[in-house]
This record gives sequence, C-alpha cells and structure tokens, in this order.
Amino acid sequence: MNTQQTTFMEFLNRQACLRFFFDYDGTLANFAPSPDILLPNLQLITLLSELTNSTGILTSIISGRRLADLQKLLPVPGMLLAGTYGIEAQLANGELFQRLSYEKIRPEIKKIIPLWEKLIQGRTDALLEDKGWAIALHGSRTSANVTAEVIGPAREIIQNLELPNDLHIVGDEFFLELLPTQAQKAATVKWVLNTFTPNGCLPIYFGDDKNDEEAFLPVLKAGGYAFRISAKQIRSQAQYQLTSPAEVLEWIQRFLQIRQHSV
Repeated sequence: MNTQQTTFMEFLNRQACLRFFFDYDGTLANFAPSPDILLPNLQLITLLSELTNSTGILTSIISGRRLADLQKLLPVPGMLLAGTYGIEAQLANGELFQRLSYEKIRPEIKKIIPLWEKLIQGRTDALLEDKGWAIALHGSRTSANVTAEVIGPAREIIQNLELPNDLHIVGDEFFLELLPTQAQKAATVKWVLNTFTPNGCLPIYFGDDKNDEEAFLPVLKAGGYAFRISAKQIRSQAQYQLTSPAEVLEWIQRFLQIRQHSV
C-alpha cells in the first residue's frame, strides 16, 4: 500500500463517522463462472465483520445480486445488504425492506421468462438468471454469435411489448437485464444516506462498473470519496483506483490495522 493511501486511511480514521458502500461482484469478489454459483469468502466475511463492529463505522453492500444471495455470501450481523440494486434490503437491525411491491412487478417479469428461455434453448454460450425482481441474460463474451442470436432478439422482444413504466432494460452486446425502473444504485445510495446515516458521516464507495459510477455522484456530492476497481487505467469520477478485489481486501485490512493503532 503506497504512502498516499496510508495518509488517506489515517485521515479517514480521524473522522467521527464513516459510511462504507461496497459493490460485490468485481469489487469484493471475483466474478463467479455463473451467477448461480455462491462461493462465500471467509477472509472477506471476517474483514467486513471487523469493519462493521468498529465504533463509528457503518457498512453497506449494494449489488445487482438477489438479496437471498447476499445473505448467503455475507452473513455479517449489523451490515446493510441491498439486493437487486437496492429494491430489496436487509437493514442493519435485520429487518427486511422492499421499496416496491413484488406482487406488482413479478407477473410482468414472468411473461418474459419463457420468451427468453426459448432463445437460449440448447445453447451453452448464454444463461438466463431469474432474480425474482428482475431477469438477466448473460452471454459469453467469447461467443461469436450470442449477440446476434440471443441478446439482440431478446432486446427486440422487450421493445415490441408494451411494458409498464416501472420496468426497463439495461445492458450491452453480451448482457441484457429487465428490471424495475427504480432499481438504481445511485437512488439506493441517496436512500441510505438520507435514512440510515447520521449527518456529518463521511461516505466512501467502492465499485467496478458504470452502475457504480452513477452511484459515485451522490457520494461525491456529500463530500465523500470513491474508488473505481479496474485492472486497466480507466476514466472515472472516482478519486482513487484499485486494481482487483484482492487489492480491495488488502485495503480494508490495512485500514483496520491503522484504526487499531489510532484508537
């Protein structure tokens, strides 16, 4: 860890209150071969438990994963878990919270599932993930045909249907997701800051993709700091960059070491 980061950690440890936001996949953990594969990391759980139990520190996870997955991956009491980009959450006190009516959203999602399942039938280069609140198509980035034969047609299916205003699609040439319009990390950050974070508590966000870039904005507006996780040099609003989930865990460990000596 370089001198600049050590100095920054010392500055953070002088603050009375810190609110940490972490993305999960690509930030705290490497991407699994399939979203259905859940691989809890004992080192990560231990570090987040120590962070969460530190006086003056509030921790939260905001992920596109289902809340049920986050609960299995990160069984850390006292930490706020926000799944499906914040539509469903487990609050720090263990209470479950939904920002939308599942009964309203789910029937519309279910209409699309068989149409997308038909597109990937018999294929090994695409996977349909049913998150309950959302569905996502994952295409292999090494496949020459998945964009034209799966992602493109799946997008056309959605565009040709009259979906309610509270659903929309996001994605790129290898990924497509149908999800509630309110499922946005930036909105979730604002909600957590306004509802569960004391005034004057300094926010810090760690994330690795464009959804996190949007979530950086309310953190920066609140006078906080952002870390972009990327192995390559990338244009970002974040003040700092770390190269991998392993380096994020190393950062947390070093931060906690400095905190122990500063208390």
